Amino acid sequence: MRRVALVLTAALTLGNFCGGTAVWAAGQAAAPAANASAETRSKALSALLAEIWEDTLKHAPEFASSLGDKRYDDQLSDYSVTEVNASLSRGLGFIQRLGAIDTTGLTSQERLSSTLMMRSLIDQQQGAQFKEWQMPVNQFNGLHTSLPMLVAQLSFDGVKDYDNYIARLKKIPTAFAQVRTNMELGMEARRVPPAYLMEKVVVQAQTLAGQKPADSAFATPLKKFPKTIGVTEQKRITEEVLAAITTDVLPAYRHFAGFMKVQYVPMSRKEIGIWSIPGGDAYYAYLVKQSTTLNKTPDEIHAIGMAEVKRDEAEMLAIVKKMGFTDLKTFSAALKTNPKEHPSSKEALLEAYRGHLAEMKPRLPELFGRLPKAPLEVVAVPAYAEKDQAAAYYEQGTPDGSRPGRVNVNTYNFADRSLAAVENVSYHEGVPGHHLQIAISQELTGVPEFRKQSYYTAYTEGWALYSERLGKEIGFYTDPYSDYGRLEGDMWRAIRLVVDTGVHSKHWTRQQMVDFFHDHSAIDETNVQAEVDRYIAWPGQALGYKMGQLKILELRARAQTALGPKFSLKGFHDVVLDSGALPMDVLEQQVDAWIAEQKIATQKSGAATK
Repeated sequence: MRRVALVLTAALTLGNFCGGTAVWAAGQAAAPAANASAETRSKALSALLAEIWEDTLKHAPEFASSLGDKRYDDQLSDYSVTEVNASLSRGLGFIQRLGAIDTTGLTSQERLSSTLMMRSLIDQQQGAQFKEWQMPVNQFNGLHTSLPMLVAQLSFDGVKDYDNYIARLKKIPTAFAQVRTNMELGMEARRVPPAYLMEKVVVQAQTLAGQKPADSAFATPLKKFPKTIGVTEQKRITEEVLAAITTDVLPAYRHFAGFMKVQYVPMSRKEIGIWSIPGGDAYYAYLVKQSTTLNKTPDEIHAIGMAEVKRDEAEMLAIVKKMGFTDLKTFSAALKTNPKEHPSSKEALLEAYRGHLAEMKPRLPELFGRLPKAPLEVVAVPAYAEKDQAAAYYEQGTPDGSRPGRVNVNTYNFADRSLAAVENVSYHEGVPGHHLQIAISQELTGVPEFRKQSYYTAYTEGWALYSERLGKEIGFYTDPYSDYGRLEGDMWRAIRLVVDTGVHSKHWTRQQMVDFFHDHSAIDETNVQAEVDRYIAWPGQALGYKMGQLKILELRARAQTALGPKFSLKGFHDVVLDSGALPMDVLEQQVDAWIAEQKIATQKSGAATK
């Protein structure tokens, strides 16, 4: 799972647009005339896309900081309803201006950039009706966890970085107040999350609020100062940071935890499916489309999931029978009690991930023509978030490589976690999965900045799940337990198709979700409980993995059939990766165009040899 921390919350929030026609600000350039030269239109398109990107960074300063852009390091996003509406108004203006630029005669990448941006802007407007900003927190995402996570993404190279940080800390009470107002509006509209998940958020907020200032995650930058900062300045900075934590940050967390416990949890809903909020069925249909970027209904996806579960079960049964077990249940029971298949310590679990990634790295040139330059490291999930987090997730590094990409491994209840899953999760979160794909995207040249940071669940997570299979293709998974783990990982994602649609479309109970997991997998209890709660909290997101993987496999099979012996796996992978993240229907167009180009090249080559 790629953790999308601080995702453009202000600039791309789906809001409650009040209507009206967006007015262009004075000084904005008009679109070039229809008969303008291609060069003029190309420059206009480039300038507009750059303007939109700058607007994104300006209104999502945490996101800018996470990318290493320090211009807004003293700012926090404006979470107010006023800014939600203003963001949508700006978006309408961008739609009008972008639509006025004729892309005829421009390069294929320019046309693609225009298409992708227009799609994003229109999607923002269409999603506004669902008012997601009124349900801004859950146990996975929200201001309460994103703020401390941001600290680890910042760099502190001089006094100005610390002064900006102090200014940002002092703005935290305002940000919480804005989020609280949004949640109160959600309460009035009965647009609230499940109560039992909000109880988890209360615990998270109380844990962070209860820390001593010097022990808080917000005090982490004080643990190591750069050598360029003298002792006097270090003392001043330490006092001001601790004072901000004491008087601004911790009280804001305490007030938020109190609001959650006393007012919000009692008003949160008892039903767990998103169908139970106003307009819930339409909202889920929207989320399904968002996650998969495919035209599939919840019923169709549910059926696909059932079929994939059955296929995976057959392959898993073949493996366990080779190991001397009669059925999956017997093997599952033995796996849970086998001490060799569970880590002996937190560090042992981290080292298992590091070992698999170290083995994969030198084999990557066999699969890819383009490789990323960015470094990768394996770290533990922060203690304040580990209880309710996934088994592992990826955090991207900075585009310049100054902060490496990170595979965050959940070491909570380490003894209950199965080592059988570590190999496939390593490939998924690291290489050739998230790190390779996202780092390549960040390092692209000749495309607008927004393309380097684009994210589509089906593409990004589908690629990572597809990557798990690549290890098998080049000879890994030699341990039958790891090979079983690979299939169980695939089963996991197939189960998601069933239980996500089950709870949000078919009104399943939480116990039905848990039972389906246990009936069709040996996934450990810690992960089952956390994952079920994840799907309830984050409707539709988990559908993108399997649906994206299946689409990539479909496109690969299409290319192999069309090109026969001329098919290049490296070439296929490069065409999938060389435009950054894409909606799956757009990726299909890219692959089809590549197939056609390869056929023409083959025909020309054949004609030349006659």
